[in-house]
Order: sequence, then structure tokens, then C-alpha cells
Amino acid sequence: MEDNMEMLRYPVGRYQKPGSYTAKELDQWIAAIESLPAWMDACIENLDAAQLHTPYRPEGWTVNQVVHHVADSHMNAYIRLKLALTEDNPTIKPYKEAAWAKLPDTELTPVNVSVTLLHALHRRWVAVMKNMKPEDWERTYFHPEHERNFPLWEMTAMYAWHSRHHMEHIRQLRQRMNW
Repeated sequence: MEDNMEMLRYPVGRYQKPGSYTAKELDQWIAAIESLPAWMDACIENLDAAQLHTPYRPEGWTVNQVVHHVADSHMNAYIRLKLALTEDNPTIKPYKEAAWAKLPDTELTPVNVSVTLLHALHRRWVAVMKNMKPEDWERTYFHPEHERNFPLWEMTAMYAWHSRHHMEHIRQLRQRMNW
């Protein structure tokens, strides 16, 4: 039962921080981030209100909350990237993602609004990343909750994982439920 719950929580495995990166890995991470909006389109296609309000696992977020969370999270990531590219090791502002998922906009706004936002956001985010110089990937921001600096290449790895992680929550729920 515990192994099954772990698979439901982390369908692509827990995030493993890479110790370094190659240009090929960086390209793969950017490709995952670039692909996420289309993945989300496919994941939510033809879901009705009841399905959108189904948790992806027991005590987990609903599909609706997952989609809006990804938009919230990736907006923050894009801003962190731009801060790190334009300031010297800025301290970023953490946010309470679980509390954000419970705000009224998550319940009242259709999921396609957040998917549309992801299409626009990821287009801009990827445009920045594809035009960064090699030395830009070493630029950092300071995360006060983790009490350490995050280089932009590591952030990119993390958000590529985050993209696959939440897409698989929805995809696997659809598969389990035969939707």
C-alpha cells in the first residue's frame, strides 16, 4: 500500500537534484518545459466538471487544483529566472502553494484559463532560456526556505521534472479511471 501511495504521489519518481549538467540535458529539460502546455491540453481534454474535481490520489489535489497550481508555480519560476538574469543573486519570495491552491480563483476559474496562461507563459519562458549564454546558466537566486543559492540550470532541471510530475498525475488518473 505504501509503495502504491508513493507511486501515486510521485509518478515519475521524487525529484533528484543533478550535481551538474550537460548541454544535451539542458536541451531535454527545456524541451519538457516547452511541451508542458500541449501535455496539459491532452490531459484535460473532454473532462467534465466531476472529473476535474476528482483528486489524483487519496487526500491529493483535484485535477482542477493541479492545473491551476502548475500555472501558479511556473509563473513564479519564470519571474525567478528573470530576476536571476537581471540582478546579482536576488533573494526570491517563497509562497505557500497549498494555500494558493485553496484560494477562490482556483475553484471559480475554468482550467482552460490556466492552460491558456501556460501556453503564453511557456512560450516566453522558453524564448528566454533558448537565448541564454552558457555563463547565464550559472547565475543564481537565493531561496530563503532552502537557505541556499539555486543556479538557473538546476532550476530548469527541477521545473522539467515538475512539468512531467504533474502531467503524469492527471494522465495516470485518467488511465486508472478509464476516462
